[in-house]
Amino acid sequence: MSIDIKTAHIEPQRLTFDHLEARIGKGKAATRYQEAVHDFQMTTNFHYRPTWEPELELFDVRRTAIRLEDFDALTDPRQYYYGPYTIQRARQQDHADSNFALIEKRNLFDALDPVWAARLRRLVVPLRHVEWGANTNNTYLSGYGYGAPFTSAALMQAMDRLGIAQYLTRLALALNGQRPEILDEGKALWLDDPLWQPLRRLVEDSMVQKDWFELHVLQNLLLDSQLVPFAYVQLDEAMAAQGGLAYTLATEFMREWFGEASRWVDATVKTAASASAENTALLNQWVAQWWPRVAEAVAPLLAAAFEDRAEAVAAAQRGALNLRLGKLGLAGVA
Repeated sequence: MSIDIKTAHIEPQRLTFDHLEARIGKGKAATRYQEAVHDFQMTTNFHYRPTWEPELELFDVRRTAIRLEDFDALTDPRQYYYGPYTIQRARQQDHADSNFALIEKRNLFDALDPVWAARLRRLVVPLRHVEWGANTNNTYLSGYGYGAPFTSAALMQAMDRLGIAQYLTRLALALNGQRPEILDEGKALWLDDPLWQPLRRLVEDSMVQKDWFELHVLQNLLLDSQLVPFAYVQLDEAMAAQGGLAYTLATEFMREWFGEASRWVDATVKTAASASAENTALLNQWVAQWWPRVAEAVAPLLAAAFEDRAEAVAAAQRGALNLRLGKLGLAGVA
């Protein structure tokens, strides 16, 4: 007895939603990312104006000086929405947990040169507070930004910064034999050590910036471009010959994350810059305004970490930023 199984292909009458067809063209299938982020920005029927800013709507394009015909153009090249984002971060979390388990099981921080262990206590542990500021700033971008592609990615960025703060907490505890007083020491350094005050002042000033795209440029482009490579690349390379395997393992996520997150930052800034000459001029103005503060804030950390090599490291990081700015259509920094 034979069974003949036949199949029939039925063409769907609709490939996606009407609002997406208006964007990508009729008869084209939308990606899951496009379905998840486009045209979710509230534009009408707000219940009330914010009592603290009654001249603006709750969601208002006037909250930034950047002008775009369509703020949904600020898309994420990673195409992250809830599903892919959480799957990727869960995978990275499992890997980080394995790294920390190895560090703690083998007491790998005990192999670190005491001089560099002291430098980590002074130069890395207080970064927990910088990450809290970055979390707060990106939450602001999510709350006051415009266009779901941007605000959803900004909220993911905020959660990433919270996760980095937690990894730094685990690093500090592993460095100190799981004794929590190292966290209080780090807070005291953040509040009182002259080394940290320029950066602390910059972080606090950033948290009162009203223009959300200006804050995006300051936090996610300028400050991160200098601080993240210093803390997780330059320091890591310097410790390679000093028994620094534990630090390499503990900060692996930060290096992977920075390369990934930079793609989103660059894409949004480049889109804004290419939209108009006025946007480009404004972005250059913000870069020129904030760069001296960023350089001033990071310089003491470089000096404490690298001593006579500090200027060379600063020049290399500035060169990398200028190369990046050039690709975005912006002027470099001096």
